[in-house]
Amino acid sequence: MIVLLTDFGQSEYVGVMKGVIYKIASDAKIVDLCHDISPQNIIESSWILKNNYKYFPEGVVFCCVVDPGVGTERKALAVKTEDFYFVAPDNGLLWETLKHQRIIEIRQIPVPLDASCTFHGRDVFAKAAVNIYMGNFNDVGEKIKEIEKLELYQSQREGIIVRIDRFGNVVTNLPKLEEDKYSLQIADNKFVMNFCPDYDSANEGELFLIEGSCNTLEISLKNGNAGDKLNVKVGEKITIS
Repeated sequence: MIVLLTDFGQSEYVGVMKGVIYKIASDAKIVDLCHDISPQNIIESSWILKNNYKYFPEGVVFCCVVDPGVGTERKALAVKTEDFYFVAPDNGLLWETLKHQRIIEIRQIPVPLDASCTFHGRDVFAKAAVNIYMGNFNDVGEKIKEIEKLELYQSQREGIIVRIDRFGNVVTNLPKLEEDKYSLQIADNKFVMNFCPDYDSANEGELFLIEGSCNTLEISLKNGNAGDKLNVKVGEKITIS
């Protein structure tokens, strides 16, 4: 199985990557993990991969293409862990996921001279992913030891916004406390918000906190878009105490 994670949205780019895979291995199974990541947002893609790879069976190849450095000298990676394979640009996207696994081997995927300088998803990563799927990990490139690190900042009760989902929920990397009410600070803005065990418990139009599916606190707006209401973005620091 090959699992795709990109910021390509509902574009032809996803379809073309699948076409490249099927042209090499017509029996491949492809799963779309997510394609609506904010453009070039490495933090958001790192968060999604970190929290979701474990729900897939062993041996899966994750092909992750969120690549603001496409066409530059940044490396292309193939990583083998005890249970999975990962293909991605060397921009920190994989770091939080790999911290929780035993790395067996890292290889650098060569970029062909005729590869598009804007579409390595098609010309580099899809091809590498399908070749690994076919059992050819050792042929994808030379061994290397170091990769880029990207830590998702957290210091006690200060963390960051890691995602704003399609419902407008503002996802943080901070776990909940056993409290019914919280103080929040985002930039110079301060709030007091109730904690609700579910969406229905909040009042209409109320900004409130809820524990999301990744076991961290999320800011929600009942029947509305909290991200728009607060005018925040992924990567901003947030304190919840």
